[in-house]
Amino acid sequence: MLKKIVAELLMVTLVLWSALCVSQLSAGRIKYYDKDGKQISEAEYKKLIKSLSSPQDKQPEEIASEEKTEEPAAEDNEEEQSNEDDAEAAEEDQSGAAKKLNVSSETIVRVFERDAEPKKNVQVIPIYEYLRVDYGDPEDEGFSLHLHGWGRADLGDGGFFEEDIDGELLYGYVEYAKPSYGLNLKLGRQHVFEGVANENVDGLRVAGAITPYFLYSAYGGFPVAFDSENGRNGDNLWGGRMAHRLGATYEVGLSYKKIGNNNSSVEETIGFDLSVGLWQNFNFYGFSAKNLDTGDWAEHSYEVRFNIKDIYFRPLYQHYRFEDFFIDDHVSSNIFSFLKDTDETLSVLGGDVFWRGVRNADLGATVKHYDYDLRQETAFYYSGQLTVSFGGPTQVGAELGRMDGDTDETRYLLTRAYFYLDSPVNLLQGGFLTGDVVYVYYDKDVFSKDHSLFFSLGAGVRLFSDAWKVKISGDYSDDPFFDKDVRGMLVIIYRYQ
Repeated sequence: MLKKIVAELLMVTLVLWSALCVSQLSAGRIKYYDKDGKQISEAEYKKLIKSLSSPQDKQPEEIASEEKTEEPAAEDNEEEQSNEDDAEAAEEDQSGAAKKLNVSSETIVRVFERDAEPKKNVQVIPIYEYLRVDYGDPEDEGFSLHLHGWGRADLGDGGFFEEDIDGELLYGYVEYAKPSYGLNLKLGRQHVFEGVANENVDGLRVAGAITPYFLYSAYGGFPVAFDSENGRNGDNLWGGRMAHRLGATYEVGLSYKKIGNNNSSVEETIGFDLSVGLWQNFNFYGFSAKNLDTGDWAEHSYEVRFNIKDIYFRPLYQHYRFEDFFIDDHVSSNIFSFLKDTDETLSVLGGDVFWRGVRNADLGATVKHYDYDLRQETAFYYSGQLTVSFGGPTQVGAELGRMDGDTDETRYLLTRAYFYLDSPVNLLQGGFLTGDVVYVYYDKDVFSKDHSLFFSLGAGVRLFSDAWKVKISGDYSDDPFFDKDVRGMLVIIYRYQ
């Protein structure tokens, strides 16, 4: 077993090292063009970028003013120029450091009441802190640092959470980018979302371009989701993606992912993705994933986006086989993993259409047909939406929908209305109001109730040039699956850039 682990680690190292070497060797193949579309060398390209970032020519009146000014002595001029250069350099260093550092803090306080055995009516007041720090710009060449984590403490009666004080590092990695080589490296805890991968991993990821027509990415490390299951011994996660593209015309990719937990393989998946832009307003997207452990397809997802004048269309098709889509050991990272035990297959066919022929208004419709194979049940949902904007972020919207299924839970009428008012009637400058109400009426009673209701109302204010945002809101819900519930929330957001 130890030999197997060592072999897999060596394979991951080899893949990452090979990708890095290929990226370095292929640097000379990257093509550069000037503003007229003529191919130029890398050195000429760098000179062109430098010239574009140089100060603009002075205006005639500025030149005339300088000609009238009496020129000081040479010694004074040199000393004065040196002082100006030092001051400009210090100012650039300070502004550059400020631009490189971005800090955001989001503090959330919730208030609600729950039953927690053996206690009843337990007062739960969790306070959450989400802190994010980014230093450096990943779009520029060089290193950058990215951190994001959360912590929680329960200020209420306690006993509702398994641990009243808890927290986690969501991601924390160092990134190195070298755009001229088409290279990007990430080391640390990160989220990998490409191809069949949608995972949190503690490890290394390398990506780049072999040529302008071929892309690659490879990653390897420990799956974060299994850290709490008997530690890290025997855990591994690795994979990658290769893609071929032709400008904005198309890109086709093949991806692979393998996950091991406690010295056993729990998931091995291969995927195919495709994006095609046949015309300026016509785009096609597709993705399929196959579970190599079971030999069956886990997912198919395809959609088309196009418009005819002011009418925008998005037809889609989705197919999920839950037994192959979820894995047993993913319970800790995906709350829907219980669906694996249902052996169900779901197909969704439908799409969206929007009309934007009226200024500041969107009128849309959604049609979707749900087909469950094992239960032999179907449901048909169709709705209409209207959103009207009044300048800036202020907008109001409404939705009216109908679900027509084979069970009592899937036969209902849905109505929704929401709004976001920015500085309403100039009474609250820098403030805003939000509201959202959803009402569902069932054809037949579900657990002795014929309706469900959700209502939310909030108010907030932006302070100090939008660096601070404070919002307080209250929610009320009543539905067949949950008793009447009232919740409150306070959100304080701070951003430093």
